[in-house]
Amino acid sequence: MDRRQFLLASSAMAVLAGCESVPDSVGIDVLIRGGTVFDGSGAPGRREDVAIVGDRVALVGNLAAARARHVIDARGMAVAPGFINMLSWANESLLQDGKSQSDIRQGVTLEVMGEGDSMGPLNDAMKAEAVKLQSDIKYDVSWTTLGQYLELLERRGVSTNVASFVGAATVRAHVLGFDNVQPTKAQLVAMQELVRGAMREGALGVGSSLIYAPGNFAKTDELVALTAAAHEFGGGYISHIRSEADRFLEAIDELIEIGQRTGAPVTMYHMKPAGAKNWAKSKAGIARLNAARAKGIDVSANIYPYTAGATGLDAAMPLWVQEGGLSAWIARLKQPELRARVLREMRAPAVGWESLYQAAGSPDKVLLIAFKNDKLKPLTGKSLAEVSKMRGTSPEDTMIDLVIEDGSRVGTAYFVMNEENIRRNIAWPFTAVGSDAESLAPEGVFLKANPHPRAYGAFARFFAKYVREEKVISLAEGIRRVTGLPAQQLRLKDRGRLAQGYAADVVVFDPAKIQDHATFDKPHQYSTGVSHVLVNGVQVLRDGEHTGATPGRFVRGPGWKPA
Repeated sequence: MDRRQFLLASSAMAVLAGCESVPDSVGIDVLIRGGTVFDGSGAPGRREDVAIVGDRVALVGNLAAARARHVIDARGMAVAPGFINMLSWANESLLQDGKSQSDIRQGVTLEVMGEGDSMGPLNDAMKAEAVKLQSDIKYDVSWTTLGQYLELLERRGVSTNVASFVGAATVRAHVLGFDNVQPTKAQLVAMQELVRGAMREGALGVGSSLIYAPGNFAKTDELVALTAAAHEFGGGYISHIRSEADRFLEAIDELIEIGQRTGAPVTMYHMKPAGAKNWAKSKAGIARLNAARAKGIDVSANIYPYTAGATGLDAAMPLWVQEGGLSAWIARLKQPELRARVLREMRAPAVGWESLYQAAGSPDKVLLIAFKNDKLKPLTGKSLAEVSKMRGTSPEDTMIDLVIEDGSRVGTAYFVMNEENIRRNIAWPFTAVGSDAESLAPEGVFLKANPHPRAYGAFARFFAKYVREEKVISLAEGIRRVTGLPAQQLRLKDRGRLAQGYAADVVVFDPAKIQDHATFDKPHQYSTGVSHVLVNGVQVLRDGEHTGATPGRFVRGPGWKPA
């Protein structure tokens, strides 16, 4: 028995014995008293207390006789495991500000990154490209591997825990560059070795994003090979599937095929059929997922609870023009003949690529939310239709001009989903939640762009709108979707539950008051209703205010073994 286990066992024994106090040597550090505890399994809440010793939950039960160094009064509140953000883009924002305020204030205690691209492994060319792509947040790329980046965050200090998949596009770019080429056998072996290296460092598996270049250039066999390498260490596969629009069902089939061929658990990022003409595919998509589960394939999904997605103007242009990376893309757009071809393809039905501009249906449903060029920042928050009218150019010409002038993909929101499908997807028992956004604060450099409101409100909106108001699922089930379910899918053995021996990531919130406030017009607004958040036993949020503590850790995946 190690010291931590001894402390847990001793504290539990003292409490159960009804001691009026617990000796300091084995004392309870934090006692959360009087709340309704939801353990993350989906079971109904029970009036219980939670005792924490160090960074672990020591006991959950009736602890009326217990004493502690610090007591949190949770009467009238829900007490739950810390929420797991299954799709975080806090990669850069945590380098700027490790407090992770927009997520912490919603109860998030673990940021899971790696949708297609990850912060490693990098070679010299990729490091140079990463610096070139930087916008408002500037940083030195001082790491090489994914594990080194996550260790850097931990050393610098972060309030949330951090974890990541290794990006399939990152591994591809490392070996093949940014062009549309297929790997030789030797190159594929090299890509697999990069995946194995990331898994040994603690990656969760392989993440892909298959509507963007260069991720789209990968064929199914390549993805199977990378996933198989990850699954040697118990890792899974998570994917922004190859189509969320016209080939939505075929893309689900590819996801399932990868799970079937490798035996790995597979997950769909931001589950949705995009575009009005595709909304009716929602039921058929869920039927395919259920059929796969019936065959023993461990398939799940995650969503953000909004009818608009956010990405860039690259999602409105054919993939061939983006080959070679940002500089090559812009150079092609400046050539009159190639520009004319791009315009034709943007206006015609997309064949062999995915156009979110076409899925949105009209330029007034495309919102420009983030620019790199200070001269263009006044356009932030305007629709493509407004900017097109201001400039006297077609929507397609306007998009091309903005990419050239900004020297970036231009942050863009596309309104492509409907509420009925969001409710249906949330009702599916294997759907978790991800913000698909940075973790921000309404201050400093973060105010230079308008994020999608999901950065400040995804989890609060999930509980306020779909659990409390619309009752799509129960509160206990809602908590399972952001705790026990994602922890199970990520193969995390000591998080996602409130139980003895588990990591003391805890959120105390009021189910009747939790609420999002961020909008597309005013996105920099914190959610409310979460009172207390502990990460690894340290209080990060107290009475709704950040304490400044940064106890977050690199949460390593199943392939990592301690030295």
